[in-house]
Parts: sequence; C-alpha cells; structure tokens
Amino acid sequence: MSTDSVVVVGAGLAGLVAARHVAQTGATVTVYERQSDVGGRVQTRHQDGFIIDRGFQVLFTSYPAVTRELDLDSLSLRRFTPGAVIARPGSRSVLSDPLRDPRAAISSLQNNEVTQTDKIRTLLLRQHVGTRTEKEIFESPDQSIRSYLQEWGFSDDYLDHFIAPFYGGITLDRSLSTSKRVFEYTFKSLSTGEIALPANGMQAVPQQLAMHARDAGASIVCEEGVTDIIDHTDSVTIETDTTTTDADAVIIATDPADARQLTGVNSIPTDTRGCVTQYYELPVTDAPETRKKIILNAAEPAPNTVVPLSNVASEYAPDNKALLNATFLSSAAFEHDIDTLAEQTQSALSSWYSDRDFDSLKPIATDRIEFAQFDQPPGVHDALPQARAPGGRVYLAGDYTAWSGIQGAMRSGREAAVAVNTDRST
Repeated sequence: MSTDSVVVVGAGLAGLVAARHVAQTGATVTVYERQSDVGGRVQTRHQDGFIIDRGFQVLFTSYPAVTRELDLDSLSLRRFTPGAVIARPGSRSVLSDPLRDPRAAISSLQNNEVTQTDKIRTLLLRQHVGTRTEKEIFESPDQSIRSYLQEWGFSDDYLDHFIAPFYGGITLDRSLSTSKRVFEYTFKSLSTGEIALPANGMQAVPQQLAMHARDAGASIVCEEGVTDIIDHTDSVTIETDTTTTDADAVIIATDPADARQLTGVNSIPTDTRGCVTQYYELPVTDAPETRKKIILNAAEPAPNTVVPLSNVASEYAPDNKALLNATFLSSAAFEHDIDTLAEQTQSALSSWYSDRDFDSLKPIATDRIEFAQFDQPPGVHDALPQARAPGGRVYLAGDYTAWSGIQGAMRSGREAAVAVNTDRST
C-alpha cells in the first residue's frame, strides 16, 4: 500500500503523536479535532491569574514515551517532592522515599501510620518492579491491587491509609480493585522519576506535541468534528461537520465511545472512571505547608486528596495568592453543589491543621469529569484492541489500546503510526 494522505481523527496526546510520526515519513497528514484546541482530556484554562488544569493531572517524567516525545526542558517543569502527607483529624505525618528525599528520611522512619515491616516491603517491591519492563508487567498474570499487595504481606492499615488515597488519585479507584499491572508500572515510574507540572499548565504537553506535528508537516484543524468514516478498497472517506474528504488511511484517536461508534470495534472499552476536582484560592499566608507533597485523606474518602498546586508551581497563582485543589471520587460528588464540596474540603483541612480554620478558602472552579479514564479491572488489558483492529485502512490510536494514562496514550500514537507507515511500504 502506498499511502500519500492520512487523516487523524482527534488531537489528543495519541493523535498528535501519531500525526507527527506519519508526517515525518512524507505523508500528507490532516488532524481533525472537534474541540476548539488540542489536548483532548488534557486541558488548561487561565482565570484571573490562576492556571487551572481540567482535573488534577501530572506528568510522570520517567515514562519512556514522555522522554521520547517531549522536550522536557522547554516545559519548565515544577516538581513535587516524593511521597505524601498522610492526614487525619488532629494528625499529619510524612511518608516518603528516603533514597530520593533525604530531607524527609527521619520523619518517614518515625511515621506511625506505616509499620517498619511495611516500609521494608515497600523497598523490596521497588526492587522487584524496577527489574521489569512495561511489556513484562502488562503481560503478567493479573489481580486487583489490593489482593496483590496483600499477597506481598502489606498490612491493611498501610493499604487503607496510604495506598488507597494515593492510588485512588492515580486510578480514580480508592477501593484498589484496579489491575495490579497499573500499580506495578506506575510504582516503577515513581521510583525512577518524578511527578511534575509544566509551569504553564498541563495543556503545555499537547501544545508541544502539536508543534512537533506541525513542524513535521501535519495540518491541525480544530472545531471540526468527524461524523462518519467509510472504508473503501483503496481509500477512506471521512465526513466532517462541514466537508467530505478522501484519504489513503485514517487513524481514529478519539475518546473510546466515539472510537467505537466510528469503527464498530466492540473491544474498545467504554466503562469509565470519573472524578470531581474543585479548585480554591486563599491568601498565601493561610495556605497549608506540605513541602511540595500531596495530602492524602487517610480517614475519609471526601476529599480523597488535597494538592498545594501553587506551592509546587508558583506560576499557578498570582502574587500573594495560593491555589489548591481537592479531588472527590464518589458518584455522590457529582450531585453535590459547589458549596457542599468546598465545605467538605474546608472541614478536612481544618481537622488536619487544627491551628487554622481556613475561612478564607474560596472555590473558584469545579470540574465534573465523567470520563477521566477507562475502567481497568484485572485482566482488561488482555482484551484491548490493537492499532489494526478495525481492519482495512482504518487504525486506532488511544490509551484504550494500551493502558489508561499518558504513557499509554503516547505509546499508542507511535504504534499506530508504525502500523500505517509499515503498511504504506508493502
């Protein structure tokens, strides 16, 4: 097949990576994006001097696709310190990696939330996952995170007070019923890299990917959704909101529901995990001190985490102001009004920092995200579709061909491009 023109449907992370790598081979590449800007689920808005990402998202700097596809230096990354603050009414304690955060070594060793045995097992688990590749992890026998860590001998207190809220933030599943493969790979990545925020917000990531795609020769057309694709023997017809065009191949890089509708591939997962993230401003003098660590709610599920964003990235807030967010995982959070969510966060903070009342905490944005990830129960990755699943001249790119996350999305874009480019040469 000799492909001269390729259409990419969707300008999220997967679509932008795919567009770049296809365009680099000389094909004419056009990307259609329904939204007004690139990024898909990774969006940022600027409001009254604050930088507000759509939901709490971070960049894992050690993801192979991240280091391969991005110029990290140009993102001006602002880094969290390893570990977290474990909080409950009247109590806060730090749990960190003494090898990577020496300043927190003593406080971590003295942390009474976690037994010394659990701390030793954590180091052993770090060594175990550190020797395994992404492919090995995602092809290994599967089970839930909870049962996996119980087999390792971790205590229920460790699982409930640290792992549940911390990985609840990563998998949007505080019950720890998600695939242990996701835990193993993200735990490996946390052990070898850092969690960071671009100084100008998370959308700086897809914006840089879009720049790379354009530099390679791709065109990106926003506010133009694709409504239908028709696969012919020697071409594909793409119907958009306003035009009909033919191409030699098309890469579907939309969200799972749209991808399934456009391709008819029923193995694309459409069960979702959602969350509600609320943002708050308050005077810098009233902000909680966490030494650039996430605060985990060890006692209650609401909110699951509180994150001192401007303490990590000062650019996220104007002078003399601080920006925090709180993430809620329960379905009930979608029904709560703005004030109720804010009251829950204020109550939690006041109970953790008993010398303050946080009366100055003011909600400034609330994101109710029905689809943040596709659901990843044990075994789900074994049945995910591959890039060539639709057949013919139609290809898939999306984290639903790998695993739900930035690494999965970027990797899938490259794999879709490889499939297209390989088929062009045959």
